[in-house]
Amino acid sequence: MIDLRLLREDPDRVRASQRARGEDVALVDSLLSADERRRSSGVRFDELRAEQKGLGKLIGKATGDEKAELLKRAEQLKTDVKAADTERDAADAETQELLQRLGNLVHPDVPVGGEEDFVTLETHGTHRDFAAEGFEPRDHLELGQLLGAIDVERGAKVSGSRFYFLTGVGALLELALVNAAIAQATAAGFTPMLTPALVRPQSMAGTGFLGQAAQDVYHLDKDDLYLVGTSEVPLAAYHMDEILDADRLPLRYAGFSPCFRREAGSHGKDTRGIFRVHQFDKVEMFSYVLPEDSRAEHQRLLDWEKQWLTSLELPFRVIDVASADLGSSAARKYDCEAWIPTQGKYRELTSTSDCTEFQSRRLSIRVREGKKVRPLATLNGTLCAVPRTIVAILENHQQADGSVRVPEVLRPYLGGREVLEPVAK
Repeated sequence: MIDLRLLREDPDRVRASQRARGEDVALVDSLLSADERRRSSGVRFDELRAEQKGLGKLIGKATGDEKAELLKRAEQLKTDVKAADTERDAADAETQELLQRLGNLVHPDVPVGGEEDFVTLETHGTHRDFAAEGFEPRDHLELGQLLGAIDVERGAKVSGSRFYFLTGVGALLELALVNAAIAQATAAGFTPMLTPALVRPQSMAGTGFLGQAAQDVYHLDKDDLYLVGTSEVPLAAYHMDEILDADRLPLRYAGFSPCFRREAGSHGKDTRGIFRVHQFDKVEMFSYVLPEDSRAEHQRLLDWEKQWLTSLELPFRVIDVASADLGSSAARKYDCEAWIPTQGKYRELTSTSDCTEFQSRRLSIRVREGKKVRPLATLNGTLCAVPRTIVAILENHQQADGSVRVPEVLRPYLGGREVLEPVAK
């Protein structure tokens, strides 16, 4: 959530952010009104309580008619204090509910617009000219079937659409990717983490995934637990309700977990293969830093993502995501999109978001600097979303006979394999 003091001092900035997101601008005025009622009712409650306490002392000293009048006033104050307390609690609850609906403040440099209004910042690598090489590229599913690596038919039989099995070298390729990604993250100073896949409502809400993203979240009603769509959630909630000493920062974690997404708004999109699925594994980077260090940390996370994709020898571009395409927690987001030959376009493989103080305020995570305590900043960055990375590797490193060249960085984790060979029928 944002700082209420900032809302009061510069409501136009908050309105502009809401407008850029394509969200309800009127929410800002509703929140300002609720906050004013919260503060005024709090003042009234405090004044009545102070009078009530003072009256108690006077009653002990009074006699006769004076005491009777004071006792009568005490009864009225008892009623008034209770009413003021109720009014204060109601205004506070309304303020918090509205505050939870407000997205993070969009960074002023973010391009304004929707999904297609991003700005390309960098392009890396070159697209292969398959026509010059003398063959038509196969898509990842055909390659996966030739290699005995992907089985979507049995995935659908067992679990339904958008589920799959990774088999044989497909399973080995996932393990290689995860191990290589964790190795890179560990070398960069991240602490490896295996995180829970189920979290409590306060963890999911605290990271901002029960707002605009709620339709994609799986909820277990009987247990009131949520399946995470990213290990960002448990990594953000890891220090919930804690005060961290400034000399411990930055704290950097690399979480590995299964991820679950309904993909509720993607009917008819990417139905072939394993690009858009309901369950997948992912290695996620997460940082806790001082607020003034978040922009520099955001660039570092992006650099680590670029290092990873470069090591996989994939052509990719970096985009500055437009304002209306940001998640509610992100002030700014960069995506790295790999070239997918058979689609003839770039597709998102990794993403990194600067969430500034938004999540830490919701999760009550603060930093202590001497006697001063304040919210800190949190950032996240995908290092390896496994299925999409497999898609990009198979399509970009395929050979005419259906085999796939293994990027050098993965070979130590694949028993030295340089090529994945088609399996005999």
